[in-house]
Amino acid sequence: MATQTDSQVYQGEEKIIVAIDLGTTHTAVSFAHAYPGSEVDVRMVTRWKGQPEAAGDSKIPTIVAYEQGEAIGCGAEAREYIGDEAYEVSRWFKLHLHPDSMKISDRPPAYDSDANTSPSMEIPPLPSNVNLTKVYSDFMRYVFLGFRTFFQETTPNGIAIWERLSSSIVIVLTIPNGWDTRQQGFLKEAAQEAGMVQSGEDAELRIEFVTEGEASVHYVLGKVNYRTWLKKGTIFAVTDAGGSTVDSTLYVCKRLEPKLELEEVCASECVQVSADELPVFYSKMTHS
Repeated sequence: MATQTDSQVYQGEEKIIVAIDLGTTHTAVSFAHAYPGSEVDVRMVTRWKGQPEAAGDSKIPTIVAYEQGEAIGCGAEAREYIGDEAYEVSRWFKLHLHPDSMKISDRPPAYDSDANTSPSMEIPPLPSNVNLTKVYSDFMRYVFLGFRTFFQETTPNGIAIWERLSSSIVIVLTIPNGWDTRQQGFLKEAAQEAGMVQSGEDAELRIEFVTEGEASVHYVLGKVNYRTWLKKGTIFAVTDAGGSTVDSTLYVCKRLEPKLELEEVCASECVQVSADELPVFYSKMTHS
């Protein structure tokens, strides 16, 4: 795996790239408008429908509220329906996609202390007459429309740029290390249902996946002066402890020049695990 951490002038074709981290409890979106001669500036979406204007939060809750099988609110705007028996709120729905190999615990993560005073030991069921594809597509539609609005309102000449490039936007979705082609195919189908891509062929061309572990490596090395401690042959671990999964990978540095190149020492570990089980999990991984 090669990684580029130093700023460089972009020389490729003009494009919009959006990265969506759809987590079990929270979701975040970052994006960039790249064009020849620019230094690519990655930005976060910090304004969402249903969120107080002054909040400026980059994370939104991964929840969808339903009334008789129809979505009536997502993210922050869905919070007002929690606890109201007239509505059903879908949360932690990402857990339904986890393969059995990841499920060493069926305990869902703590979502919100106010709305979750007695956590269940079971994965919450989906709303009545709503399948997992619909929940995902409803939420992904909300996220993508929120990104479009933010891009158009905060980017100079944003509406015109969007109209010119929207049909070729590169969509990057983060996934747990333990997910495979089945989960990737599911997300492509949900993205098509959400209107993010126009067809299955379009999804194959424009949707890319990055594991949460690999994304963590790029982020960390882009934020720290790795040249003070990283050299050829150095082995290090990267762990992404998310809302429902822990992704851990051991990397070895193969070279620093002309650009940093890393290689996995062993297969990545990804499990559905709660915080109090982390010490046992780490002990098993480091001693295996």
